[in-house]
Amino acid sequence: MRVEPDPSHPTGSSICIKAKTAPEFVHHPDRLTAPLVRTNPKGSDDPGFQPIGWSEALDLAARRLGLIAAESGAEAVAFAVTTPSGTAIADSFGWIHRLVHAFGSPNLVFATENCNWHKDFTPMLTWGAGIGMPDYSHTGLILLWGFNPTATWLSQVAPIREAKKRGARLVVIDPRRQGLARSADLWLGLRPGTDGALALGLAHLMLERGGADQTFLRNYTDAAFLVRDDDGTFLTDIDLLGAEGAGVPTIWDEALGVAVPCPRGAPISATASLSGVRGVACRGTTVSCRPVLDGLRERCSHYPPDRVAEITGLRIEDIEQLAEWLGKCGPVSFFTWTGTAQHSNASQTTRCINVLYALTGSLDAEGGNVWFNKPPVRDVSAFEWVDEKTRARTLGGDQRPLGPPRRGWVTTKDLFRTIATGDPYPIRALVSFGGNFALTKPRTEYAAEALRSLDFYLMTELFLTPSSREADLILPVASAWERSGLQAGFVISEEAEEWVQLRPAVLPPRGESRSDTDIVFQLAVRLGLGDRFFGGDPDEGLRHQLEPTGISLETLRANPQGVRVRLKSGTGRSRERGFATSSGRVEIIAATLGAVGEDRLPTYEPPRMSPESRRDLALYPLRLTCAKWPQFCHSQQRQESSIVEAMPFPVVQIHPKVAAAREIDNHDLVDIVTPDGRFTARAELTVALREDVVCAQYGWWDPTDVWGRSDLSYNNAIDGAIIDSLSGSNSMRSYLCEVSRIGPSGRQDGSTARITAR
Repeated sequence: MRVEPDPSHPTGSSICIKAKTAPEFVHHPDRLTAPLVRTNPKGSDDPGFQPIGWSEALDLAARRLGLIAAESGAEAVAFAVTTPSGTAIADSFGWIHRLVHAFGSPNLVFATENCNWHKDFTPMLTWGAGIGMPDYSHTGLILLWGFNPTATWLSQVAPIREAKKRGARLVVIDPRRQGLARSADLWLGLRPGTDGALALGLAHLMLERGGADQTFLRNYTDAAFLVRDDDGTFLTDIDLLGAEGAGVPTIWDEALGVAVPCPRGAPISATASLSGVRGVACRGTTVSCRPVLDGLRERCSHYPPDRVAEITGLRIEDIEQLAEWLGKCGPVSFFTWTGTAQHSNASQTTRCINVLYALTGSLDAEGGNVWFNKPPVRDVSAFEWVDEKTRARTLGGDQRPLGPPRRGWVTTKDLFRTIATGDPYPIRALVSFGGNFALTKPRTEYAAEALRSLDFYLMTELFLTPSSREADLILPVASAWERSGLQAGFVISEEAEEWVQLRPAVLPPRGESRSDTDIVFQLAVRLGLGDRFFGGDPDEGLRHQLEPTGISLETLRANPQGVRVRLKSGTGRSRERGFATSSGRVEIIAATLGAVGEDRLPTYEPPRMSPESRRDLALYPLRLTCAKWPQFCHSQQRQESSIVEAMPFPVVQIHPKVAAAREIDNHDLVDIVTPDGRFTARAELTVALREDVVCAQYGWWDPTDVWGRSDLSYNNAIDGAIIDSLSGSNSMRSYLCEVSRIGPSGRQDGSTARITAR
């Protein structure tokens, strides 16, 4: 009937509009309530979906998948899963991975490159772990970089506001002044995709003006390691001792006046130099060397305030103000997510931000970014089942060996190309657990051709979507409200991480729908993998997960509000034991990047452009970006009339000065043109935006015309071939465009009725 917040829960202080409208979502008449099988040929205007029974559907799926694997190998079947960050798949995410790994497929489409990769994995190149979590309770400066929690993670809002009340400063870096940015002590509205230049510029000021934490740099980073000027590699004890050396880095000890080895885990002398060129005697020759920090200082020197202001469009005084605060107002905590991830330069941008953050000395310290302990729930994903030969077959691994393919996560771009061309091997089937990639990924070559050419395409879904048009079999899934779900740790604080909860179902599944987990278990049994799925019993799977915690399944069911597991504080462990990197330190120089031909030091790369963009740059004077609105998450919630009535047409935010120059009024229909496509939206004029930036909504579609072609799709105007070289991330948030007026909104009150796409 309704959903209300539970203030007693660590993350229960507030709920968003999507939860408030959940009853409408659950009881929507268009929900899928029975398995559907295709009866018309692929490419037909009408797929001719007809209901069938569950046993028949699962038998069909297992038979087709088993036959394809027997004929062409398990690699001929690819899998896909929607994001656990923005959908309700989180309860089943690990089990879906287990199915993929048990089946033996090397490929799972998971849009991590556009979502969590640069938050959870790219930071490993610098400090061996993910971004961690801001310790809001003790922080002195909060930096939100391309992250708006009011629209994407409400449970962070209250701790941030409490920190502000306590006296912490809040800085927001974002082209839009939305959400918490409105009350920030400093807002830096930079041009999309120029974040790396800003980070290097801030690092330059901190290094030159004494704002960097020298003690942290000396004790916990590679800042003092000597680097050879001749080839850019570390000077090691082998250079000093020959065969007697162990290959460990060296430092220059000012007190001794010589280079000395620095084994992993050994403390660095207080007299270790962090600057200056040294001539080191190396077995009969002298090698010119300098500390890592000198190399970083030289790199950052190319980004003085005036150049950074030119690149980013920011004021010099704002850049200097933030650099001063980073050095004086700590401890500093920060968070970033898709705002810095959805660019063609995302990986190096992450490196720049992470190394900048290391200069503050706040990592793994009270009030900084920390890694809270989590309840010891057993991971069921079974990555250990994948052998090297199978992983070597993962699509994109040869191009992005440090990216998502390392974990078997592939892009739709690589998948569709492989299906259509058969290179490097045939892929004949796709099993997709949710995901609406037709609307949430950029325009990708081969997409329609690939889906139509599959021998078998299975989806689990709540509603029919454009991505299900070419499916052979659709299995209806229960919503989050109709099934239980285990969550061990709620991320945002030490207290929240101690919470283990088995959320009960609120009501029975609609019709014949089933949870994704149940579908995984039953399909696994039919594929002959029942021994790896506890004989098809999800309860036994839950007991397996919970065993290390000492909490029984029965205890959780008897306590639906959750059970607290007392954990020790996670602060300072990496400082004590060493960071999970090859050196045991935060690495300003990432040797792993050099091994794949990338710059080992953090570097700024401007957003990449297509050849068309370079040729006709003057035709596209504006920067196009996108963002989440609170009403929608990706392509979801489009069926809920109470939400759609309030926003029946996609919105594009435009600065009034830009609009006036193009004779665009508030609520006018406008055409947004990029070098690669166009789409239509309703203008929303706002000064809470950079003048040269246009911000639109992605994932828009009209469920009343589910198979129709629409010009409302942001994604179709973005070239999916322009990607980050390390991760494969798309240029979803830093593109070029021009905007022109089509006509008025169509209603005198300024609102917009649903308009048929032209």
